Amino acid sequence: MGGFFGAVCRQDAMSDVFFGTDYHSHLGTSRAGMAAYDAEIGLQRDIHNIQNSPFRTKFEKIFDEMRGTSAIGCISDADPQPLLIRSNLGTFAICMVGVINNAEELIKNHLEHSGRYYSAMTGGRVNSLELLAALISQKDNFADGIRFAQQCIDGSASILILKDGGNLIAARDLLGRTPIEIGEREGDYCASFESFACQKLGYTVRRELGPGEIVEISRERGVEQLMAPGEKMRMCAFLWTYYGYPASTYEGVNVERMRNRDGAIMAQNDVKDGNVENIDYVSGLPDSGTPHAIGYANASHIPFARPYIKYTPTWARSFTPQRQVEREKVAKMKQIPIKELIEGKNLLFVDDSIVRGTQLKETVDFLYEHGAKAVHMRSGCPPIMHSCKYLNFSRSNSEMELLARRIIHELEGEEGSKHLEEYSRSDTERGRKLRAAICEKFHFSSLEFQSLEGILEAIGVDPCKLCTYCWNGKE
Repeated sequence: MGGFFGAVCRQDAMSDVFFGTDYHSHLGTSRAGMAAYDAEIGLQRDIHNIQNSPFRTKFEKIFDEMRGTSAIGCISDADPQPLLIRSNLGTFAICMVGVINNAEELIKNHLEHSGRYYSAMTGGRVNSLELLAALISQKDNFADGIRFAQQCIDGSASILILKDGGNLIAARDLLGRTPIEIGEREGDYCASFESFACQKLGYTVRRELGPGEIVEISRERGVEQLMAPGEKMRMCAFLWTYYGYPASTYEGVNVERMRNRDGAIMAQNDVKDGNVENIDYVSGLPDSGTPHAIGYANASHIPFARPYIKYTPTWARSFTPQRQVEREKVAKMKQIPIKELIEGKNLLFVDDSIVRGTQLKETVDFLYEHGAKAVHMRSGCPPIMHSCKYLNFSRSNSEMELLARRIIHELEGEEGSKHLEEYSRSDTERGRKLRAAICEKFHFSSLEFQSLEGILEAIGVDPCKLCTYCWNGKE
């Protein structure tokens, strides 16, 4: 995934962008970077690997190394960014949230005969930011260049550009798959993926850019629209159920409240179907499933409890050992049981989603090892049937990495891929077989997924404006 934050300030912008970028750390664990503009120094940039260290520990000396009245910062799960680019449009720093699926095609069709060369990454792949900047530079101005690039890209691209001179350009993805919020604070301005980052730093969120909208932000003129928004929007629905931070609001819908509603809808369906009898406690798989579980507990009137706690002081989310055996060991060592809430209890856990199921069996086995009588599982979203091709999450080398698709293939081979909608639903024979097979594999006492209709109800945004590709394959 990834996230970014930029600011144009009357005085120093470094502090705001340092903390604003840090507030996006939940969106990526690979690399992070900052770029700044100072009238005396010009553009500066710093990038660090954050796979095993939080953003703040790698950038704590940034105030001694860089300064500027304008700056941008980003968290990335993909390529190093921001990049400093020199082109016919001048010198600028650029970062993006999104993914370019047709990189080789774009190089061949638009850039192969330009005489440009690209620094190759591991495996010969070109940095997406370098390609994006080259596409933008095909035009005579940033607005036309950004629109041209976004129209060429198969995938998505929300973009922040810091110009030499200190102005900031913010461009939301052509179909608005990810958000950009614009904030103001007594003559200072910011652009942010997460709305709470603006508010925490004292900015008032003035508005959210529309799909494809491009603005330029300067100290002298404030926020100027360079390109009006389009009418068509396909914002990622998965942001509400998982990736978005609970304190943020997208399209007027707060993430935490959506997750509470989502859990409540699942509980209402379970109560109606008589599936909550003899449950002692409802719990969220920490930490992303907790708000869904609170909504479930409130609607079902079953006590909420935390039968185990994740120990994060030493093993934070960003700590990801390189070897699988070490990752599994760390995941297990994080889980601290509370015996009184596990032993002899019928437990119902709610998770935000079930993607690959990598650690689910270990978690359930851990609960049974500490005396659980039964472990029921609920997923806050429908079965994930397709790898996301628009953003950098739930992306896989093969659909068979997705738990639901893998089980379907085990049940009826290639034929199963023709009946994904049936498997997604709980009221079909195929749907019941999918749930039963997962229960057997993971030792669940029962399993249910939120329905597509249920999650759309919980979000409350016009379904035509949401992307649900990972669940139903519809673009």
